Amino acid sequence: MASEEGAARSAVYSDAPTIFDKIIKKEIPATVVYEDDKALAFRDISPQAPTHIIIIPKVKDGLTGISKAEPRHVEILGHLMYVTKLVALQEGLDQKGYRIVINDGPNGCQSVFHLHIHLLGGRQMHWPPG
Repeated sequence: MASEEGAARSAVYSDAPTIFDKIIKKEIPATVVYEDDKALAFRDISPQAPTHIIIIPKVKDGLTGISKAEPRHVEILGHLMYVTKLVALQEGLDQKGYRIVINDGPNGCQSVFHLHIHLLGGRQMHWPPG
């Protein structure tokens, strides 16, 4: 967790392509578990649970974090939540439960400025989470 906090503190917003943009363009490899015309889901390279999948919109459209959401993003936000449910079902998480997380800003531990949903499951989650 400490390395994630450090990455979030040192992250600087930029218009430059993020690692997620490079994954979308197939410039760097990822283990894709779901893809449609609007969303992409792939396994996290540093999993925090037995199942840890990242779900992203394929087009950023200014949606670098949930705090940047505007009325024009309502459709994609709903689609991402539905995709999260589909991936959870596909991964067999629907019977025992799972957690979804959206980090926002440095204090929220966001280190990649491209909205993304973490789908975590396969173990008992704890409360409080942070």
